[in-house]
Amino acid sequence: MEASRLDNTLSNRILIMTAVEAEREAVQRGLSDKDKLRYDVQLAGVGPASAAARTALLLARGSYDLVISAGIGGGFEPHAAPGSIVLSNRIIAADLGSGTPEHGFISVDELGFGSSVILPDTTHLDRLATVMRDAGLMVHTGPVLTVSTTTGSAETTAALIQRIPNALAEGMEGFGVAEAARLMDVPVLEIRAISNKVGPRDRGSWRIPEALQSLTLASSLLPEVL
Repeated sequence: MEASRLDNTLSNRILIMTAVEAEREAVQRGLSDKDKLRYDVQLAGVGPASAAARTALLLARGSYDLVISAGIGGGFEPHAAPGSIVLSNRIIAADLGSGTPEHGFISVDELGFGSSVILPDTTHLDRLATVMRDAGLMVHTGPVLTVSTTTGSAETTAALIQRIPNALAEGMEGFGVAEAARLMDVPVLEIRAISNKVGPRDRGSWRIPEALQSLTLASSLLPEVL
């Protein structure tokens, strides 16, 4: 490859953080060898703390123009069915706050200790959604919740929906990745391929292979927009 072409290919570098190796492999399957010169796919680990630490470390060591938190996750019925893709327009730390006997859960925003919401870079969201839909994916845009403990009961699900009625999906790393990106002044996106509905834990209904396939297809379309 000529030097000028190499320089152009390496411009606009994008860091993609996934929680586990299966997600990382799914993303990489969607990227061509040329794409992999710009897209650096790394492991964030499970949960917001690990995701924040590992993302911050990579951003401190390298130069990136965009960070993407990508992986599978749970979808809130009836909005996001298994196999669909959710593009986040609000990344929310849904369990960051305090429990009270009088008012139930109170977010850090209400407590005055900071913000539980990070706004992703929405510049390309509409275009991404259009390209993915044209490729046959079912795509939704809306809030994605970050939790340290995945929701596994009807009661917890109902409480989340009551507090954040327009939530589409939940994962465990988005807010951690986004917080590291925010501190380093790098734009961030979150992409979730839905593997199961949020609610009572039922492994028999999970569609992880289908979600990983959707994640691969979504990843293959990123270079058309980003």
